[in-house]
Amino acid sequence: MQMENVPAMTADSSAPGATSTTGSIPTIGKGSRRREVLDAVDRTILTALRANARIPYSDLAKLVGLSGPSVADRVKRLEQIGVITGYHATVAPTALGLGVVAIVGIEQSDDADQDDIADDLGKLEEIEDCWFVAGDESFILKVRVADIDALEKSLGRLRKIPGISGTHTTVVLSTRFEGRAALPPEGE
Repeated sequence: MQMENVPAMTADSSAPGATSTTGSIPTIGKGSRRREVLDAVDRTILTALRANARIPYSDLAKLVGLSGPSVADRVKRLEQIGVITGYHATVAPTALGLGVVAIVGIEQSDDADQDDIADDLGKLEEIEDCWFVAGDESFILKVRVADIDALEKSLGRLRKIPGISGTHTTVVLSTRFEGRAALPPEGE
């Protein structure tokens, strides 16, 4: 069910025949190696949606100087090409009792399978983000828990996962900003 004035998600644009009729910028599929060109209007729309994903199209239209239907077409195109991947509610973790954040580096044993480890990591609800990386560690995790005791228990569960040979933990003292997605630089 779509809420009024909330941009709707579109069907999978990788489906055969998915095209955009908005403007002169061609639709480029999610799997393409070519990068979609974003103009100043797209950037303004993205900035506004990142600040408030529930902003009405009429307000976006006033902001960028286009009609509501034109803005709706722009948002639909941004969804279809995979620039906008979803809409969500941002919650305050501390209000949920999750006051401790740690960044955990995972060392993988030589004979371990990274996909098996990733599957096991995905089963731990306290892991908020998981990145497979190059470097001394194989994975970097963002873990969010209630307190230091919960972190200790979480680290114990991590160390029991087959293929994990060690962990390196950094406890976050404060968060200056997070969840900020960068836009590509303007122009080429």
